[in-house]
Amino acid sequence: MSERKIRIMVAKPGLDGHDRGARILARCFRDAGFEVIYTGCHQTPEQIAATAIQEDVDLVGLSCLSGAHRVLFPRVVQILREKNASDITVIGGGIIPDQDFQMLYDAGLKAIFTPGASLDSIVDWVRTNVHFRD
Repeated sequence: MSERKIRIMVAKPGLDGHDRGARILARCFRDAGFEVIYTGCHQTPEQIAATAIQEDVDLVGLSCLSGAHRVLFPRVVQILREKNASDITVIGGGIIPDQDFQMLYDAGLKAIFTPGASLDSIVDWVRTNVHFRD
């Protein structure tokens, strides 16, 4: 019997259609040995949360380059809490100003990665901080 892999969902909430970084990250996670689900662009927070629960993921990685992270990222966390799935770790990435980090952490995100973060550092963070859901 093989060891269970960490299940990661990479999602693009809102109207942001620039998904190159999200696709690179999804491939990086796959190559690192994680099981990866990529939802594509233009997902609502409700769709993201529902898919995360249905797919029984351990981590949701949200990507936003449009500036809507202040609304969309906290909404995903809120819906997961409402659906008794607060044990799903949520991280964010994209064009996120430093001054928004604390607000996102306060909303429940566990990590934020911006352009320039190395893929190795993101994978290391996941291996250290993400635990299997019960």
